Amino acid sequence: MSARRSLVWLGLTPEPEQELPAAVAALRTPADNRPPAALVAAERHRVERLVLRGTQRGWLRYLGEVTDLVVEAAEGSATDDPQAALVAGEVVLDHHRMLIGLPGTGYARTAMQRRDLEGALARLRASHGTDPSGHSRHTGHSELRSTA
Repeated sequence: MSARRSLVWLGLTPEPEQELPAAVAALRTPADNRPPAALVAAERHRVERLVLRGTQRGWLRYLGEVTDLVVEAAEGSATDDPQAALVAGEVVLDHHRMLIGLPGTGYARTAMQRRDLEGALARLRASHGTDPSGHSRHTGHSELRSTA
């Protein structure tokens, strides 16, 4: 690791590392199936590798992929899990909003993702019965389809 490499981005929040692997695995799995444990483990390993050996640029690219999955789910793809999309969307949006407090261009670089996530989350909440805070108004929608 270079002494010049900035690590400030790693201190934002642990939620992406904790919550994204299961949510992303669920979004990559057909809606009527549970994500295989191997897929959850692979996502967890990918996130771990990005955090331990990656750069902020690589991390933001990964979060861009997650944003795309959330936006696709909001557009009504039959293979997407709406609860997983809500979790992933909220986590990434919160992360991107916190970038404003860091030096560099991360906040500006994620402006379009923030806009896309805000729209996608509004559509998901409206079509899947959650209040603006992201909490389900219906029973049975609080768990991800994760086997992890």
